[in-house]
Amino acid sequence: MFENVISIKDFKREDIEFILREAEKMEPFASGEKSSSALRGKILGMMFYEPSTRTRLSFETAMKRLGGDVVGFADTGATSAVKGESLADTAMMLSAYSDAIVIRHNLEGAARYISDVVDVPVINAGDGAGQHPTQTLLDLYTMKRFFGRIGSLRVALVGDLKYGRTVHSLAYALAVFGASMSFVSPPVLRMPDNIIHDLRGAGVEVKETERLDDVIDEVDVLYVTRIQKERFPDPEEYSRIRGAYHIDGSTVADRDLIVMHPLPRIDEISPEVDSLPQAMYFRQAFYGVPVRMALLRLLISERGGSENQKIV
Repeated sequence: MFENVISIKDFKREDIEFILREAEKMEPFASGEKSSSALRGKILGMMFYEPSTRTRLSFETAMKRLGGDVVGFADTGATSAVKGESLADTAMMLSAYSDAIVIRHNLEGAARYISDVVDVPVINAGDGAGQHPTQTLLDLYTMKRFFGRIGSLRVALVGDLKYGRTVHSLAYALAVFGASMSFVSPPVLRMPDNIIHDLRGAGVEVKETERLDDVIDEVDVLYVTRIQKERFPDPEEYSRIRGAYHIDGSTVADRDLIVMHPLPRIDEISPEVDSLPQAMYFRQAFYGVPVRMALLRLLISERGGSENQKIV
C-alpha cells in the first residue's frame, strides 16, 4: 500500500482510514492485554537528531509489543556525526542493520532525502518545521475513537502555527476529511500562507483569529500547541509571546469539547485541566503506540514476506 511514511500529503483518505482501522486492532496488544510476535526477528533503526520523549518511546514500545527489537541513537554526541559523517552515510549504515528506519531531524526534507538512499522503509518522526505524519495519524485516531468520526468535526488549532510541524500535517489531513478549521495564533506565528492557500483551494472552511474567545464556543476539538522556543530566531520575540494562550479549568469545564496537545506542554494548559473529562492529551499520547504498531507491521511485513503477516 505504501513504502514509506514521509508526509501526510502522500496519503489518500482511504489509506488513512485503513491505517486507523488497523490501529484499532492493535489496541489490546499496545496495552499488553494480548501479545504478538508479528515482527519477531525484525529490527527497527532509530535516528533521532532532535530530542524526543513520546515519539521515540512509543516507537520503541510499538516495535517491542510486536516482538521485534530496536537499535539506534537519541544523542548524536555519541555517534560519528560529531566526526563529520554525513546523514546519508549514517542512514546507509543503519539500514544495513535494520528492517526499517525512523528519523527525526532538524532539517525539513531530511526524511524524504534518506528514503531515496536506503532500501528499507523510512518513517518521518518530524523534520524541522515540516511534517510529523505519525503524530497526525494518532491525532486523527484520537478524534475517531472519541467522536466516532473525523469528517464534519470543527477543530481549532491554537498556538505556534508557523513552526509547528504537528499542526501543518494535521491541517492537511483534516482537509481530506472535510473538517472545518480555526487557526488561533499571534500574528507572528500564523499558519504559513502556502498551507492556507492549499486548504482554501481544496474548498476547506478556514477561519483565522488571534482570540481564542472568537472560536471556543463553536469547536469540537481544541488542539493546543506550545510556543517552540527552539525554533525562534529571536529569543526576545519568543519571550514577548510566550504564554499568549493559557487553557485552565474555567476555559473548558462547561464546554462540550475535547482538549488535545501533541506534548510536551510548558504553561499553555494548566494541570487542573488534567482531571477534567475534556482532557484527552495523555490518552492521545497512548494512542501513539497502536497507531505506530499498525504502521510498523504494515511496512515491515510487506517487505518481509508472508510469514510476518499475522498479528499474533
